[in-house]
Amino acid sequence: MAVLNLRPLAGGRILRGSQPFGLDAAATSGFLAEHGIQAIVDLRSELERSLVPWLVHDGLVHDGDGEPAAVAAPAVELIHNPLDPNAIAGSLQAVETAEDLGELYLGWVRLRPEWVADSLRPVARGKRTLVHCSLGKDRTGVVSAIGLLATGGTEDEVVADYVATTANLPDVLEVMAETWRLSVPSTPAKYFSPDLMILQSPEAAMRHFLAGFSKEFGDVGGFLREAGLTAVEVEALR
Repeated sequence: MAVLNLRPLAGGRILRGSQPFGLDAAATSGFLAEHGIQAIVDLRSELERSLVPWLVHDGLVHDGDGEPAAVAAPAVELIHNPLDPNAIAGSLQAVETAEDLGELYLGWVRLRPEWVADSLRPVARGKRTLVHCSLGKDRTGVVSAIGLLATGGTEDEVVADYVATTANLPDVLEVMAETWRLSVPSTPAKYFSPDLMILQSPEAAMRHFLAGFSKEFGDVGGFLREAGLTAVEVEALR
């Protein structure tokens, strides 16, 4: 298989996508080399990572604080920067409308601004970076939205990128459902129904998020500086 829902942002400085479905070590190395990926920011929880791990042997794992765990520079830096939607404010089950979905995203940013900053730090340091969660839709969508704005993208470009996921969701959900059935057979099939708003990517959700973000945080550069990036790193994103 592959990393699904994959596309470049910000002139190719950022790649966004799903988790690495069905890639063995050789296929993983080939994928990373093909796309020139120098860093991977994995936004998944520990449980999610255990079901579909990255098989990166030459990479260097750290926990998103910007300080590597070893001196030698890795070929690919693998950064675990998790956000578990089930362990943070806002219930996934309570998402019934597009506005609910956008509000969920705002809750993540309010409570974990450093999570966003840590996700974009390798980009600011000049690394071609793959940012991903499981589907490559929600957590990835939030980081991608702020990353696009920080690198000079417009709100319309952010919305267009978010909505582009819609066409890819049937394939991603099918593979995701099969992955969970094999690993956790008790998982109900309804958890992966495309009728669930939490598994959709409507324009109104991202519009709601962007309007709320602008109202609460104003300039994206100021938000990222408050969240932990240096002024130099913020400028490098631009």
